[in-house]
Amino acid sequence: MGRLSRRAFALAALSTMTSASGAAAAPRHPRRAATGMRGVWLATVSNRDWPSKPGLTAAQQRAELIAHLDRAAADRLNAVMFQVRPTADALWPSPYEPWSQYLTGTQGGNPGWDPLGTAVAEAHRRGLQLHAWFNPYRIANHGDPTRLVASHPARRHPDWVVTYGGKLYYNPGLPEVRAFVQDAILDAVRKYPVDAVHFDDYFYPYPVAGQTFDDDAAYDEYGGAFPNRADWRRDNIDKLVLETAARIKRIRPTAQFGISPFGVWRNAATDPLGSDTRAGVQSYDDNFADTRKWVREGWIDYLVPQLYWNIGFAAADYAKLVPWWAKQAQGSRTKLYLGEALYKAGDPAQPTAWQDPAELSRHLTLARDHKQVRGHVFFAAREVSSDPIEAMARVVADHYQVPATSPRRVTGPSAGTGA
Repeated sequence: MGRLSRRAFALAALSTMTSASGAAAAPRHPRRAATGMRGVWLATVSNRDWPSKPGLTAAQQRAELIAHLDRAAADRLNAVMFQVRPTADALWPSPYEPWSQYLTGTQGGNPGWDPLGTAVAEAHRRGLQLHAWFNPYRIANHGDPTRLVASHPARRHPDWVVTYGGKLYYNPGLPEVRAFVQDAILDAVRKYPVDAVHFDDYFYPYPVAGQTFDDDAAYDEYGGAFPNRADWRRDNIDKLVLETAARIKRIRPTAQFGISPFGVWRNAATDPLGSDTRAGVQSYDDNFADTRKWVREGWIDYLVPQLYWNIGFAAADYAKLVPWWAKQAQGSRTKLYLGEALYKAGDPAQPTAWQDPAELSRHLTLARDHKQVRGHVFFAAREVSSDPIEAMARVVADHYQVPATSPRRVTGPSAGTGA
């Protein structure tokens, strides 16, 4: 079956009537609809998904954004994770940080409109949740502070900054950094009716061979109560999670707090509680993110481990990681969603399994056997739109024929008790 005809088949039952402006109207949902997460990440860092390039007009940027939301609605998704703070910057008028360079091409350049405000309103019009996605500590994908706009907080507070792997990061070990990061994020939570605050997998940066993340001074000042630096670093991230969760609930009680970490907490060879994997990265040891604890303690509303491997992949088998994560979520108030590597489908550099359009659909079929799995999030919006081998069309045809409501909100006590 040809690409166009297969896409048409997969979406045949969708309501995609076009308005006078040319935008697809939101489908009419019948009374009975599926629940659970059907999300997509919309990445803005380095113009990955949106805008397609810096310097477009406000009208062009808005049209591209609307097209992504229309595609999500047409594929019967129900949530968009929109990256609004990719590199210590903002996609809304923030008093804390400059406008993102990915909009105008110049950091601090006013794009002439409000992308986050527009995204929230237009997502809600289409029956989509809008999860505002923030990267907590990344400042820049280069190592030159002088390239930052003069008013940038990282230039006003050079003692907050660590250069590592040719990039700039805020130091998670400084309490003033942790407070500032939260303040910058919560500005958006106050101003907009976002459905969630969403963090990705970047806490302490991924290891770079032969380099050291220089937080000696902060460790000397604040790490005295800990037996080693690793435990101190994990405590810094735990504090960020607990404090952010508590502040979100105070400011906007209906907003969720979700995190999408690297998919392996620890290998079983490192820790008998870990998964039957042989991953080269372990979030507990390398990002200093104790993701298993966050789930088991119910600190956050949802977790989306990035299970970006195929079924049968030797070092990290999707079929082994799903039941492991389901076991961690058992009895927890934290909902478990699974991050799916749509971007690998059809990529010739990926293993043979990813050349099969049915691989992702098999992931969803496998996950159905685990009641703790409440849905899936796809990386990323560019591939949802282009769908080069129609892997997404296959997911829609096999699993998303029934329209979705918004993911059910978490009930129970508010996460976190920090300041």
